[in-house]
Amino acid sequence: MAVISLKLTEALDAQLTEQAQRRRLSKSELVRRALTAFLQSSEHGVEGSAPKSAANLLADLVGCCEGGPADLSSNPAYLSDFGTS
Repeated sequence: MAVISLKLTEALDAQLTEQAQRRRLSKSELVRRALTAFLQSSEHGVEGSAPKSAANLLADLVGCCEGGPADLSSNPAYLSDFGTS
C-alpha cells in the first residue's frame, strides 16, 4: 500500500478524529473511503459540482402533464380529502 502525507488544519483533523471514532475506523481507513467515494462520484459528474437536487433529476418531467388545474400545488382545496381513502 502506498503511503502519502498531507497537512490538515486543526479543525479538519478534529472532525476527522471524531468521525473515525464514531464509525470505529482508523483515520486512514476513513480517508481512504472518503477519497474513493469522491473519485467515484467525480467520474459521473463535473468535478466540483454539487449533488443534483430532486428538482434537477426530475426536470424533464416538470410540466409534462396537460389539462390539470393551474393552482394544484397551491390550492388547499385539492387536499381536503387527502389520505381518507
